[in-house]
Amino acid sequence: MLRKLASLPSGRVAKWVVLAFWVVLLVPAVMLAGKLGDVEENDNSAWLPSNAESTKVVERADKFGLTKTVPAIVVYDRGDGVTDADMAKAAADAKAFQGLDNVVGRPQGPVKSQDGKAIQTVVQIEKDKSGWEGLGKVVDAMTDVGEKDADGLGFHVTGPAGQASDSIKAFSGGGSLTTITALVVVLILLLTYRSPWLPLVSLVTVGGALVASEAVIYLLAKHAGLVVNAQTSFTLTVLVFGAATDYALLLISRYREELRRHEDRHEAMAEALHRSSPAIIASAATVAISLMLLMLATLNSTQGLGPACAVGVLVGLLAMVTLMPALLVICGRWVFWPVKPAYGSEPSAKEGIWTKVGKAVSGRPRLVWIGTALALGVMCLGMFNLKADGLASKDQFTNKPQTAIGEEIQAEHFPAGSGDPIYVVTKAASAQAVSAALADVPGVAEVSPPIVKGEDAVLLGELEDSPTGDAAMRTVEQARTAVHQVDGADAQVGGNAAILLDTQEAATRDSVVIIPIVLVVVFLILAALLRAIVAPLLLMGTVVLSFGAALGVSSLVFEHVFGFAGEEASFPLLSFVFLVALGIDYNIFLVTRVREIAPLHGTKPAALMGLSATGSVITSAGVVLAGTFAAMASLPLVFAAELGFAVAFGVLLDTLVVRSVLVTALTLDVGRWMWWPSKLFRQQEPAQPVAAEPERETARA
Repeated sequence: MLRKLASLPSGRVAKWVVLAFWVVLLVPAVMLAGKLGDVEENDNSAWLPSNAESTKVVERADKFGLTKTVPAIVVYDRGDGVTDADMAKAAADAKAFQGLDNVVGRPQGPVKSQDGKAIQTVVQIEKDKSGWEGLGKVVDAMTDVGEKDADGLGFHVTGPAGQASDSIKAFSGGGSLTTITALVVVLILLLTYRSPWLPLVSLVTVGGALVASEAVIYLLAKHAGLVVNAQTSFTLTVLVFGAATDYALLLISRYREELRRHEDRHEAMAEALHRSSPAIIASAATVAISLMLLMLATLNSTQGLGPACAVGVLVGLLAMVTLMPALLVICGRWVFWPVKPAYGSEPSAKEGIWTKVGKAVSGRPRLVWIGTALALGVMCLGMFNLKADGLASKDQFTNKPQTAIGEEIQAEHFPAGSGDPIYVVTKAASAQAVSAALADVPGVAEVSPPIVKGEDAVLLGELEDSPTGDAAMRTVEQARTAVHQVDGADAQVGGNAAILLDTQEAATRDSVVIIPIVLVVVFLILAALLRAIVAPLLLMGTVVLSFGAALGVSSLVFEHVFGFAGEEASFPLLSFVFLVALGIDYNIFLVTRVREIAPLHGTKPAALMGLSATGSVITSAGVVLAGTFAAMASLPLVFAAELGFAVAFGVLLDTLVVRSVLVTALTLDVGRWMWWPSKLFRQQEPAQPVAAEPERETARA
């Protein structure tokens, strides 16, 4: 049955049916994919679970109208002191701001700083009408007003609206990210196959998979409540390009082998699909299921990222086992030009690098795996340097946008938290008691008179510190402790600082809960695939060790090379899921080949033969995946750069060291016990070792 299913996409007539199906599918998919940005929810408060305190404050404060606006904090500065003309310009600008679309109410200010060197105006922008991108348009319009006739007066827009504007500009590089990722894939495939046509076939297939997956995700976000944001979009791009190209490499490698054994290319593809599909499907299933487990997260942004990326992986799998085979068979052998695999020809007898590595490892495998494990363990020590407790707004960009400059100027001349207060919603009868409790909290500079509507009241607490910094979040914690102690007040603390605190706590909880579940599920998948217990346990151990080493090295590089202030709270969980799910892929590619060979030659010879046969193609796949994630550094976002580096480094470490050296050495040392308690475990090793088969010329790293 499996052989018949595998032969369908490569049939003489079916290949054209498959191609026509994809062409018809992609016509509406292109239009739907273009609308993905319309359903993105990039507001931090939309990412939180409904039971978060800051979320409840948003709901309770809705009738006061305070949560419907986003403050834009306008800061002017002049080093030798602002003049009367500067104050007049700031006043005229405030009047002009009031006339802009989506600006509500009268701006607060302008107010001169005590040292006389800066001016501040706070403008409220209606969020519901403008949306995330709309905030950026309003900020741009304000900038045009403020920079006109400035006569040397510094002008910056900061605060939540300014941060949103700079984030929009950063995420607008998604198109260039796709281009860079595609170029990386093409370049690596050109170096791998020395053929100008195979990269084009792969690129067409991956591009179709990306468009189709974006269309599906748009429909899920529009009609099924899936939460997606700009982070989802750029992560999806690199994941689909990386994972789908990996599957393409494995298929092309096996197809090239079979073309030497079959005169008919249709039969060759059918056999290639039959042989490679189990490993490809198992790998895709492992990645997809691991990503789907992110739905257990309480943080909506993480919860939505999982199924969105799982859709990308599954659509990429579908494209690689249907569209890719059809295109390759339609093109014929010439697609491998200039080195076409002729029927009856033999692969190069030249000993490849992975055959040499296997021979070196086989000399003293126990010493090799212990030494390698110890080296990886030392690299894991860098994890103690990890500071995954969130990033202040000024530290979220790899460059220094205007909001970061404005925030520094504001903190120098005004209370850092002015213009972006915390909100406390309470029972009206307890408003005065709550106000007194809030005023006594260290870090709260001033408390406004309560605004009463019906049975509820709201108070605004101005912070002494930046609302996006650690100090402000500690103030929120203390404020919550203080107001919660007022009997019968039902007081709750919200605002941007509270949202960031709740986001950090939700992300920490998600890591603690989801990481163990992912490990258990991946182990069960491996156990079912290999029909063993020992091999899955060893493979899981190597992947976890590889993850720890990658995270340890990455944390040191982030601080001492890149100079980043820390990591986002969700960084450990996302890097874990990507590295474990993707890292186990390469072990699946290798160990399934070893298990295929073991019944004929024994486990130890099979370990060397499997490494020799799959070494180059797995290395090429790892380089492709690492390259696509490294492309994330093209976005001026610290989170993107950190996630991209950690996954890229981890994949290379897993491909070049863990899979080739550590796993091979373990297999050679453990022998047939790898397959315990399956039937293969009970098969005795042959008396005479079998030489490793020469490395296939299926791909060149």
